[in-house]
Amino acid sequence: MDMKNIKIMVIDDESIVGKRLKPALEKTGAQVETFEDPESALAHFYENPTDIVVTDIRMDKIDGIEILDRVLAKSGQTKVIIITGYATVEIAREALSKGAFDFIAKPFKPSDLRVIIERAAQDLTP
Repeated sequence: MDMKNIKIMVIDDESIVGKRLKPALEKTGAQVETFEDPESALAHFYENPTDIVVTDIRMDKIDGIEILDRVLAKSGQTKVIIITGYATVEIAREALSKGAFDFIAKPFKPSDLRVIIERAAQDLTP
């Protein structure tokens, strides 16, 4: 699977998450952009849709479920992966029923997320 043409957006209001994930995900060969502000992330997404969006579920202004809804409304092809420190079955079920590709609970190893991203990337190819 060639990841060079895959664009990934990471949205998490904790800057450390983006800082840790960016280099880990770039190891796949994909292009990675990180955002701490969900509003600017969505504005950027509307201008430049990405293949995969990794979003935290709990953020102040806009939560991950709303990001999921807006991303899929704009681009049904985009795969959305939800990350959260507050993993509950209800949140997971809601995210998946609304079209999330997958769900991963914090703390997780970047390699675990890479496996999900590679699966999502394979799912993108027609």
